[in-house]
Amino acid sequence: MLSNGAASNPVNPFEQEENMSDIQNDNQQAESQSCGCSQVDQEKRNFLIATSAVGALGCAAVAVPFVKSMTPSERAKAAGAPVEVDISKIEPGTMMTAEWRGKPVWIINRTEEMTAELAQHDGQLSDPASDVTSQQPAYCKNEGRSIKPNLAVIVGICTHLGCSPSGKLQKGGDMGDGWTGGFFCPCHGSKFDLAGRVFKGSPAPINLVVPPHKYLSENLLLIGVDTEEKA
Repeated sequence: MLSNGAASNPVNPFEQEENMSDIQNDNQQAESQSCGCSQVDQEKRNFLIATSAVGALGCAAVAVPFVKSMTPSERAKAAGAPVEVDISKIEPGTMMTAEWRGKPVWIINRTEEMTAELAQHDGQLSDPASDVTSQQPAYCKNEGRSIKPNLAVIVGICTHLGCSPSGKLQKGGDMGDGWTGGFFCPCHGSKFDLAGRVFKGSPAPINLVVPPHKYLSENLLLIGVDTEEKA
């Protein structure tokens, strides 16, 4: 017989096993939640790192062009610089093309007959006296729109929509019997004489541009600087 002090409640083995199972489940659930939280936190950290890196790259990408825009390249400076052209090989009645500021510039060596023809068709021109002063320097506001009677310097861009006209320097030909020489724009049919003056009825509203220029010598032309300016 057991004494009263040693007496105890009987233990149910099935209940004990069930309690142990519940404890294990609780531990597994806690571990799972802990792992889940850890994984979420890590994903957040990865996301923040990635977005920060992208943001830094974006700022750098924006900053580089901005800095470049503040410091023009040597090529950009050169594009706006005056251009020296050797004109010694332009035969009378022909022309050559130079480039200034990315634009074609024609240098035409007009014959005496060509220069004489310039005075014969004023009535057919929209602005024979070159009254639109923005189209040529003051020293080229004359019949030939030039410094020298035989040499014309003209920007080869149509004043209608910016096409480049073709040189039709000789009389007649595919331009017809009344053609005395000049330039024809194939885009919309504008016609200009050998001084770059536009004919009436052309889509182009004004004469071709004569750029600032000067002669450094008999055979050396400088485009981009006026005659009174220093090179």
